[in-house]
Amino acid sequence: MNNEEYVREVHDKGFLFDRRRLLGLLGGAGALAVAGGSGLLAGGAEAAAAACATEVESETAGPFPADGSNGPDVRVLSGIVRSDIRPSFGTSTTVAPGVPLQFRLTVSNLSCAPLAGAAVYAWHCDRAGRYSLYSSGVTNENYLRGIQVTDSTGTVSFTSIYPACYSGRWPHIHFEVYSSLANATSGAGPIRKTSQIALPEAISKTVYASATGYSQSVTNLNRITLASDMVFGDDLAAREMATVTGSVSAGYVASLAITVDPTKTESGGGRPSA
Repeated sequence: MNNEEYVREVHDKGFLFDRRRLLGLLGGAGALAVAGGSGLLAGGAEAAAAACATEVESETAGPFPADGSNGPDVRVLSGIVRSDIRPSFGTSTTVAPGVPLQFRLTVSNLSCAPLAGAAVYAWHCDRAGRYSLYSSGVTNENYLRGIQVTDSTGTVSFTSIYPACYSGRWPHIHFEVYSSLANATSGAGPIRKTSQIALPEAISKTVYASATGYSQSVTNLNRITLASDMVFGDDLAAREMATVTGSVSAGYVASLAITVDPTKTESGGGRPSA
């Protein structure tokens, strides 16, 4: 099954896959309560605390996670723990070409404390919209996949390339959060959070229009909006949209801060387990 077929048939799983409708309503109520507060400073602090205490949405892992739930499990291979995920490792040393992108994820718990020592497995498509290990032409590659451990501030950083916009999906990066490196690399988990990072429209358009190898992404991005995306659509990626700075020539840096509940366990597709 290719990307477009999967998007059409599987991505929109309804409420099990997407709790944003409920969270959005609760977030709106919280915002109104803050707006009625007694002072700007207090209201701002309350708003920040409320935002931090709200978990990032759980999302589908998609058809190409390589986490053992659908085909190969790259997490258990020697070499998967790395910050630079552009090259393949093992039997191939192919480097994925594209506009440089460093993406950072800062993870906090429900008390707004940094989740240090957790592990993040991240993966995304290449500039042609292909996923290593799955897509035609790159089944022997394992590039654009890697695991990092959060530092004392709860942050991981990956050196990568700007992903394509393939048909039917907004530009994005997948990730899974684990309690420890051992949990992430054992193949047994458990997964504490499965979600996605959204990339902003203006910068995506600049990359796709200016850089070699992204021409199909121009057409694909023109055919989709955040509102019509089957993952980000109902809240416009309110807690999943990265802040991105940089340029095509110098490369980009994408940053996102998220909150997770480190006591929860999620099964395939980002759904809470029963």
